[in-house]
Amino acid sequence: MESTLQVRVAEVIEETAEIRRFELVAEGGGELPAFEAGAHIDVYAGSTGIRQYSLCSAPWERHRYVIGVKREPQSRGGSVWMHDTVRRGASMTIGIPRNNFALETAADRHLLFGAGIGITPLLAMAETLARDDAEFTLYYFARSAAHQAFKTRLAGSPWASRVRYQLDDGGPTIDLAAELAAASPATHLYMCGPQGFMDAVRRAASSWPDENVHLEYFAAGPVEHADGDQPFEIELARSGERFHIGRDETIAQVLLDAGVDIMTSCEQGVCGTCVTTYLDGEPEHRDFCLNRRERETRVALCCARAKTATLVLDL
Repeated sequence: MESTLQVRVAEVIEETAEIRRFELVAEGGGELPAFEAGAHIDVYAGSTGIRQYSLCSAPWERHRYVIGVKREPQSRGGSVWMHDTVRRGASMTIGIPRNNFALETAADRHLLFGAGIGITPLLAMAETLARDDAEFTLYYFARSAAHQAFKTRLAGSPWASRVRYQLDDGGPTIDLAAELAAASPATHLYMCGPQGFMDAVRRAASSWPDENVHLEYFAAGPVEHADGDQPFEIELARSGERFHIGRDETIAQVLLDAGVDIMTSCEQGVCGTCVTTYLDGEPEHRDFCLNRRERETRVALCCARAKTATLVLDL
């Protein structure tokens, strides 16, 4: 199965002064590959490389994909390229949808916390949960009404009564600690937004079981390097090959340079493309896509290092 496909931009719509909605359809017409709520696509953003954007359309709308992109001038350039270059009618290359942020279908209730552009994956979740008659509440945080994207869609949805809002410039506030403390043990929490917002929600949910908390970052946060990065060795269990990872090298970079067949995308530990099982050794995890349980067996090759002299990968 091909990992990429060609699409045409059917609509480009201003949601706010900073956020645009892009509607993508198959270049030759017909249905697009299926996806589930929480999925994202890779967008091949010209010379800026590959960028990831969450799908916010309802998963059963197979005639289109919808993404929301906030212009971030201080980022790596993908969002600026989207805003300044992509117009209605343009052709684009995208990746097949992947999902590192899936709904837990066995949960009794779902709490969806989104801030700013972080609302995008939660829209598809809300659509799915409403269709399935599941219990959920969507919490939407924004700087002001002018910064709220998808307002018309939210207000007109059959589940509009399940959405709660907080604006930084005034109005009702949401007590994170109180909302999370009142949840039942079978409730699952999903969050997406800027680093500060994510940190605040995670602190409020610090007593929750790790398996009940699901999160997605749009960009990697800062990583502390207290004692500097130390070199280490990588062993590939299937071939027995060994590679030296220097202080200024990544596992992914060394393996790719050696011709090892691995996939990478964001190179920030966000998208999960390069996540691989490890069999021995202790990684130093620096990703933003794996939870505590997943880190017991898996590692993101683009950013992780090793606390042990050797890390054995299932490659």
